[in-house]
Amino acid sequence: MNRARVAVIGTGVIGAMTAWQLARRGLEVLAFDSHSPGHDRGASAGESRIFRTAYKEGAEYVPLLRRSGQLWRELEQASGTRLLTRCGGLTIGGSEHPDVVAVRRSAEEHGLDHEVLAADAARKRFPQHRIEDEEVMVLDPEAGVLRPEPAVQAALRCAGEAGARVLSHHPVTGLAETAGGWRITSAGREFDADHIVFAPGPWARALEPLRALPVEIRTIAACWFAARDVALHRPDRLPIAIRRHPEAGFSCFPVLDGVAIKIVPHHLGWPVLERPGDLPRSVTPEFARGAADAAARLLPGVVPHPIRIGTFAEGFTPDEHALLGPLPGARHATVLTGFSGHGFKLAPVFGEIAADLVLGTEPAYDISRLDPDRFG
Repeated sequence: MNRARVAVIGTGVIGAMTAWQLARRGLEVLAFDSHSPGHDRGASAGESRIFRTAYKEGAEYVPLLRRSGQLWRELEQASGTRLLTRCGGLTIGGSEHPDVVAVRRSAEEHGLDHEVLAADAARKRFPQHRIEDEEVMVLDPEAGVLRPEPAVQAALRCAGEAGARVLSHHPVTGLAETAGGWRITSAGREFDADHIVFAPGPWARALEPLRALPVEIRTIAACWFAARDVALHRPDRLPIAIRRHPEAGFSCFPVLDGVAIKIVPHHLGWPVLERPGDLPRSVTPEFARGAADAAARLLPGVVPHPIRIGTFAEGFTPDEHALLGPLPGARHATVLTGFSGHGFKLAPVFGEIAADLVLGTEPAYDISRLDPDRFG
């Protein structure tokens, strides 16, 4: 019988960070993944992710984001890998748009450095965006771009150096509570653990103990557009951006591959999936045309035809806030899932909180809003 003090199910960014935090505290860790870590099917794929501190999802996240930023730097130092480029971040929209108002409120409440640019100033400062007269930009200079696939690999490499074992291509086919923990069946073998951490991403409903959790699987698609002037669209000139426009909302990322910027359209919908295995590997022609129309209207410096399209699956909760805490109805189990499209940047601090929960230590941050039992 193979034994681990803590088993982590899933090695996307949340599971990888949890394994790192547990192993660095000296716990025996065994991490399982159905695929290879850093794969392109879950929510830790797609070349780039946003890091931001002025947070439209709620000012209560700001302390978590500050700590997460520190941990990203710690992981970079420990792994020798550059993961976070602080190129700044823009929220663009009408001055009364709820997201613009929320970003300004969170920055003001926590004394965050930020700048509000009216339309004329925004056009001069960031000509890469076509700005309408009624729009403003809120600049968060501490925001930036994260590299997801290297981040997963870096966290697992550091976890491994601290003693964790990572089992790739080990789908979990059986889970049973025991008198002292859990028995896990994978790849024809059984493993015992004192505690189990579920970090399944969009695969939550594939695991029997998690099927009652309110997590809906959605497809998120990204499109890359060639920049006419690559230098003008690199991170030193183009911050990440979230555009709130009545006809064409999207997240926008600078050139990282030497060719193209990436946008993730928000206004075209994120289709629901029955299972992550149903994830389409491309998009419909209607979606591609809609993304191209958005680029043509609002991004004057790109060729408005996508040269690359990527899709990934993500788990969403009804209120679009994560489920993080003890698994309802189970002993010796912690769950982290349903990050609803904004968990990547927070993954290091969520991993730290998960390690606290496993060890029975009171987390340093209020996570009551994320209680997995809040919908029950």
